[in-house]
Amino acid sequence: QVQLVESGGGFVQPGGSLRLSCAASGFTLDDYGIGWFRQAPGKGREAVSCISRIDDSTYYAGSVEGRFSISRDRAENTVYLQMNSLKPEDTAIYYCATTELPYCRLVVAPTYGHWGKGTQVTVSL
Repeated sequence: QVQLVESGGGFVQPGGSLRLSCAASGFTLDDYGIGWFRQAPGKGREAVSCISRIDDSTYYAGSVEGRFSISRDRAENTVYLQMNSLKPEDTAIYYCATTELPYCRLVVAPTYGHWGKGTQVTVSL
């Protein structure tokens, strides 16, 4: 069964850090680019970061540039999103998704196929 599972979310104070994981079962993430997305209450889903299939090039939304870092661990079949200097506006459900495009894109599009169910990140005092 093809499945993506996000984990690592939680409650953190502003300025804190979390590391999200996107683990795959039933297929290998090496064959895909991976995107991280988030959706805050009452807002649409937005792209946060992605890592390309063909060369592991990485891309970040302006709002997280310099604070978030995406990486791939092939041995663990997992993609991580390291989130530092978290802000209250980072509060959202975070999702990962796969794309077969050679270079990933920071856009919520049908080019992203498999999606996980998300993990909640809450940044607050």
